[in-house]
Amino acid sequence: MSQQTIQIIEDERSISDALAYNLQKDGFEVISSTDGQDGLRRAQANLPDLIVLDLMLPVLDGLEVCRQLRSDSRTKHIRILMLTAKSEEVDEIVGFSMGADDYVTKPFKIKPLISRIKALLRRPTSKNNAQDSVICRGVFVDRVNHRVTVNNEELPLTPTEFKLLWTLARQAGRPFRRNELMDTCRGEDANALERTIDVHIRSLRQKLEAAGDLIETVRGVGYRFRPE
Repeated sequence: MSQQTIQIIEDERSISDALAYNLQKDGFEVISSTDGQDGLRRAQANLPDLIVLDLMLPVLDGLEVCRQLRSDSRTKHIRILMLTAKSEEVDEIVGFSMGADDYVTKPFKIKPLISRIKALLRRPTSKNNAQDSVICRGVFVDRVNHRVTVNNEELPLTPTEFKLLWTLARQAGRPFRRNELMDTCRGEDANALERTIDVHIRSLRQKLEAAGDLIETVRGVGYRFRPE
């Protein structure tokens, strides 16, 4: 298996060096940049498997780097994990609307962050990943605008509920194990999240109302979105 490459675009040297050291110990090749412009140039030249991208960067900020990566056919499929000191939900929504695949707030622990990186790398890259929206049986999920409607009526979903629905709906018919669904959700307390996946799914079904039965329980496995 070829060595996977992680690019770190982070202007805080202590964070960048610690993360690079631990990633290299785990067998990854690491490319580091300390400003957005250099990071974008290196990403376009090296096409890494995943980018750890800080939101607040000199020269070009993280959102602009993310936007340019997603608008370039060569780099639009690269997985992006965004780092930020901001924790408000609105910042998370903005990050995901620009195309980030995951979002972690500072301060964070290195080992859980690397677990998040590995979880993202386990997700297959496919045409489905490039989709910005999914519609199935009257449920419309718009990843860019972070918006869900059922029969043209918008639903007030939490960020976690949105990510769960997006994951299930874009691969309708595929059963997802609970730990796979856990991988789609932000947060360092993975064990606690795994215990509450069922709670999030129950809440999501309630908000979907009549369309809630589209999320099926697969006994002994987890959940799936009923295909057309």
